[in-house]
Amino acid sequence: MHFSCGIVRPPYEANSCFLQVTRGCSHNSCRFCTFYKEAPFSVSPDREIIEDLQEIKRTGIEIKRIFLQGADPFVLTFEKLKHIMKLINTYLYKGISVGCYSRVDSLKNKMVEQLKELKNIGFDMIVFGIESGDDFVLEKMNKGYKSNDILEQLSKMDKAGMHYSVIYLYGLGGHNYGMKSALNTAEILNKLSPSRVLASGLSIFPDTPLMEEIKNGEFMEADEIEKIKELKTFISSLNIQTILDATNVSNLAPVFGILPDDKDKILNILNAALDKYNEQYLRFQRKNMSNL
Repeated sequence: MHFSCGIVRPPYEANSCFLQVTRGCSHNSCRFCTFYKEAPFSVSPDREIIEDLQEIKRTGIEIKRIFLQGADPFVLTFEKLKHIMKLINTYLYKGISVGCYSRVDSLKNKMVEQLKELKNIGFDMIVFGIESGDDFVLEKMNKGYKSNDILEQLSKMDKAGMHYSVIYLYGLGGHNYGMKSALNTAEILNKLSPSRVLASGLSIFPDTPLMEEIKNGEFMEADEIEKIKELKTFISSLNIQTILDATNVSNLAPVFGILPDDKDKILNILNAALDKYNEQYLRFQRKNMSNL
């Protein structure tokens, strides 16, 4: 199999099959990100995709779901995505569901009718790393789009009936800014219909511009207690029906549930964590995370 870096996926795609169709990230400039740095962005040639599909077929395993690899395979054109699905149907079989990561602005080259067609041929549950719905945070972290772009572009997904997830990266606003980021992000998502909201706690790693800003005193990291309080504010402010999933290793107080039904239960868990753990313990846990 042709993989330019390790497998990157959301937790619920653990049982999916993985197929690389792009390398790296088309943006690759977010100030906090460590993923995909070893692989400049490029599109996998058909030869590699076909070789990998043939290798998958030789395993004899029945494949029901493929999660495409690359930071944002959905940046590919409508015609290219249709072509990839045709290859999957040809070398494996029809009826396979296909998902991937995507940037918000990767939807700009697709109309609602095209998204409907992609949904009809098997694309579904695309994952958008919006990180925040706060314009100050988005600009500070060099995401490359603003909150109105999130609303405009993801509204296309709702109109097309294609399921999608969004990722909220709490702590990204830094010390004393988390609550505003939480409220502004919830305000944007309350106008949309994501099937799942994935929440992750910010961890800052070496060799990132954000770490350099911390060293230079240009960015003050939020305390771990602040981060949990921000997550609480975010969840409290969501009034849509969705799955809330904050269970990956970056969440020092992991929670999961269906909103709005489980909101009180989730908030009680976070309150209990705030009562139980102090800042020193939480910082120790963050420092000793083995991976994301």
